[in-house]
Amino acid sequence: MDNPSPAKVTPSEALDRATEAAGGVMHLAAAIGELPQTVSMWRKRGRVPAEKCIAVEKASGGAATRYDLRPDVFGDSPSPDGEGVDRAA
Repeated sequence: MDNPSPAKVTPSEALDRATEAAGGVMHLAAAIGELPQTVSMWRKRGRVPAEKCIAVEKASGGAATRYDLRPDVFGDSPSPDGEGVDRAA
């Protein structure tokens, strides 16, 4: 029996996950060096600037990955075996 692949999340859902995992907007903002208003604006727009995605990924403990937050920039998530992972990031 094949294991179903995990459901893809929208970038907006990924940011919601990151916010929850970090303990709220204020905690996420502090962890990435942004104002809470800035993070709230991203949530309203449903989009994180590409240059902040890795910081959000780290601050959320991986609850939201750069691939979830900005698939238009980072592409699809690499396979679980690590193939296609950018080791320079």
